Amino acid sequence: MQKILVTGMSGLIGGAVKKQLEGKYQLSALNRRRVDGVECYQADISDFNAILPAFRDKDVVVHLAAIAHGDQPWEDYLHNNIIGAYNVFEASRRANVRRVIFASSGATVAGWERVFPYNAITEGRYDEAPSTWKILTHESPVRPKGIYGCTKLWGEALAQHYSDAHGISVICLRIGAVHSEDRPLKPRDFANWCSQRDVARMVEKCIQAPESVKFDIFYVVSKNNWSYRDLEHARQVLGFVPQDTADKFLS
Repeated sequence: MQKILVTGMSGLIGGAVKKQLEGKYQLSALNRRRVDGVECYQADISDFNAILPAFRDKDVVVHLAAIAHGDQPWEDYLHNNIIGAYNVFEASRRANVRRVIFASSGATVAGWERVFPYNAITEGRYDEAPSTWKILTHESPVRPKGIYGCTKLWGEALAQHYSDAHGISVICLRIGAVHSEDRPLKPRDFANWCSQRDVARMVEKCIQAPESVKFDIFYVVSKNNWSYRDLEHARQVLGFVPQDTADKFLS
């Protein structure tokens, strides 16, 4: 049974991942607060020495812990998304972790929503949208939205470095809009929504990915007809096909 460490397991996505993985893997959590039902290391990811023991003898690290919303103080991003991300990658290297799955974000490209046709699509102005539009892939130019999106690009750059320099398999997931209500809540969600089930299944697909996947980036959204983010790459490499869709909530 593989040993999987999940940072930020007490969060929304962390809870969905726990539900998906428990019973199949030997799970542990790295969290600031207690997580019931699993071995839990309580520490702040910005404290390198405090988190090191959590990584010992782990096969895979799923790094979810972060400030996950925009408009937060810079100091919070610095401690959690910049220093914290570095600490997780470096602790993984020192512990000889085989693979790190990094929770990036669609915010790395959400700046494209400022221009046509993506602005019309995400604002729900479907009558103005063309019949087809260019889908953004993992190879498309990034265009971050806010400092949050910039911090996630830092994490992706770290991921590439640690894969190239140290041989760690690193998979970056540009996760869409995941809500506690598990449904779209605003117009842009009909393009970018991801169900809790789909994001959790994607994490498991990454754990199961072959050793030949040394570094890659995937978008993680449900099967939404108004999406502008590519899912074909994830299907080809990982066999990931979303089970849910935002379209059933369209009135």
